[in-house]
Order: sequence, then C-alpha cells, then structure tokens
Amino acid sequence: MPRELFISVDIETSGPIPGEYSLLSIGACLVGKEATPFYIEVKPLNENFTAEALATSHLALADLHARGTEPAYAMQRFANWVGTVSDGAQPVFVGFNAPFDWSFVNYYFIKFCGLDSNPFGHSALDIKSYYMGAYKTAWAETSMRKLPREIHPPDQALDHHALADAIQQAEIFQKLLQSSK
Repeated sequence: MPRELFISVDIETSGPIPGEYSLLSIGACLVGKEATPFYIEVKPLNENFTAEALATSHLALADLHARGTEPAYAMQRFANWVGTVSDGAQPVFVGFNAPFDWSFVNYYFIKFCGLDSNPFGHSALDIKSYYMGAYKTAWAETSMRKLPREIHPPDQALDHHALADAIQQAEIFQKLLQSSK
C-alpha cells in the first residue's frame, strides 16, 4: 500500500461554484508539519462575486487583477509544491468542508493544467465527515464551534485567510487522528 501524506488545503473564492466564480487564494500545509506551507493569491477569471464571499475573504477583485498570479501559473506552482512535499507518497487533500474547496481546486487543475493534472486525484478527505464517524455524532454537530475543546477550542475561529485556515485545519485533523487511534 502506498504511503499517504495528508495535506490540509483551504481556499477563498469570489462565490459558491467554480467556473462562474473565481478561486482567489490557496493555502496548504502538511498535517503534522505545518511549517512547510504553500500560499498563493490568484488573478480572478471574471468580475463575478457575491458580497458575502468577498466580505468573508477580505480580498478585493481589483487588487487581485493587479497583483494576483495567473491561474495556470498558480496551479502549476501548487502542483509542483504538492509533488515536492509528497516525495513519492500519495497526497491526500484534507479540508474542513472539503467538497467545496476540492471542487474549485479540481476545476482549476483541469481547466489550466489538463485533464489528469490534479495531484490529489478525484477525491478528498473531509474533516467534518471524519469527525462525525470517529465521534459517532450527528452532522449538525460537525461545525467548528461544536467540536470538543480538546480538538478545537471554541474561541479559535477561522480568520478566512487560506493559509491560516489550512494550518488550523491541519492541527484539528492531527488531533482527530491521534484521538481516534
């Protein structure tokens, strides 16, 4: 069985679905080794946004049009980082609400790097689902503010910066892995 490497990934976007809205930033780190981070801000595809998404991310489309990295180059840099840190292991995309984050990352990899370019493959590990199964709880109990204090203190809210959130997610997942063994 190939060695697995858990990589915590968080993104910020301009709205709820890829293609119609843009991926604005990507943050990632290794679970258990948060000191090896990746962060990039991406030039938007278009001007589409929801006010809630931009207010949450604290990113401005005009700023990202001016200084953001072109999407193809951003995704190639992300793929290169994943390949380097994986060092032959199978990278596993880990996220808190992974289906949302993975859908944008997958869309961007395919659109800008080619059909089989997603180094994570066609799946992601969702921390909320993992917690639900490990702690035998209801889905309604899987929000960050409802996690047990020993896994995530309630006063540590996400700040919606992709890298800071990826690091926080990695710490939560590491604690879940340790507590469920």
